[in-house]
Amino acid sequence: MATETIDKSKVIRDAATVVLIRDADTKPRVLMGQRGAKAAFMPNKFVFPGGAVDKADHGLPLGDKGAEPCRTRLGEDAKDGIGPALLAAAIRELFEETGQILGTPGDWPTSPPPTWEGFARAGYLPSPDGLAFVFRAITPPGRSRRFDARFFVADAARIKTDPDDFSRAEDELSHLQWIALSDVRDFDLPFITQVVLAEIAGRLPDLDAPASVPYFKNDEEESLFIRLGGQSPLA
Repeated sequence: MATETIDKSKVIRDAATVVLIRDADTKPRVLMGQRGAKAAFMPNKFVFPGGAVDKADHGLPLGDKGAEPCRTRLGEDAKDGIGPALLAAAIRELFEETGQILGTPGDWPTSPPPTWEGFARAGYLPSPDGLAFVFRAITPPGRSRRFDARFFVADAARIKTDPDDFSRAEDELSHLQWIALSDVRDFDLPFITQVVLAEIAGRLPDLDAPASVPYFKNDEEESLFIRLGGQSPLA
């Protein structure tokens, strides 16, 4: 029997991204890495750590439940109950791609899923404490991969690991480094990354949840710019 091939350009996957900011009060820097030249999505671009939600991200024992209003806004115009999985995915992707841990010390009540074993061995439960939901964007039609990406910002002071030690990172991102916001435009960034950074930079040193969350909603029918938890800027 022939195996049906899924056209990944037609499937929109939920995704989560972490924007870690260091020294927000003085000379702010952001943690970024470069995608490989052969990557199917955004090759060679400098990006934040992040990726698609896995099945194993659902129902995890989060050390903290996540602060409001972020939890409520994650549920707006979204799948029922997706909020905790998005928070978990953000923490997992940060750990996989950089080796950095956002967590609280503790033992897992059950055996962790394979994608979480390294995190659990480090002695932590995933904790979204300090993650602020600041941006959402759906990849426009016509791209090789499409994601419904939620961007979370956090103060690097909240990570439990050495911020300059990337030895536990997997090899998906290279040239991991803290880039000064004043220099970041010298790097090859995706357009949406530039937009997100501009939103964050405009609010520094504040890293809390914004009054409303910008949302680029690109679907097959139309492209909209709206806000979650507030009125559209076009209203």
